[in-house]
Amino acid sequence: MPSTGGVKIGSSYDEARTRKVNAEAEIAELELKKIHNELVNADDVVQAWTDVLGSVKSRLLSIPTKAAPVVAAETNAGMCQKIIEELIQEALEELSRYDPTISPTQSTASQIEESDGSAEATAKPKRKRVGRPRKTAGLAK
Repeated sequence: MPSTGGVKIGSSYDEARTRKVNAEAEIAELELKKIHNELVNADDVVQAWTDVLGSVKSRLLSIPTKAAPVVAAETNAGMCQKIIEELIQEALEELSRYDPTISPTQSTASQIEESDGSAEATAKPKRKRVGRPRKTAGLAK
């Protein structure tokens, strides 16, 4: 008969050990799924959707600003509708190319580099002190 180290088979220790081994196996499987990008953190998903919906909201709210001056000059209702539809299509097309992995500042910088290829570095502005001049020497007593 094999030795069990003084522990009866079927005891609570044996059950606890089985649960521990099963939990460790589940943790290992989850970590493996993370490595293979099959599992994502819920906070990352929430942040990504927040970014996407923020971009959609921002882009849709910009439509009236673009449409107002153009539509105000039109008297034909059909033409007004066409202008608004074109602006909505433009917004939807832009949103279809949205990449949540790129921040707005990165995308602007990369678009400048891709579009021209000759983007020159801007010169640093010369900073001039504002206000009264500093005292050069301490007060003599």
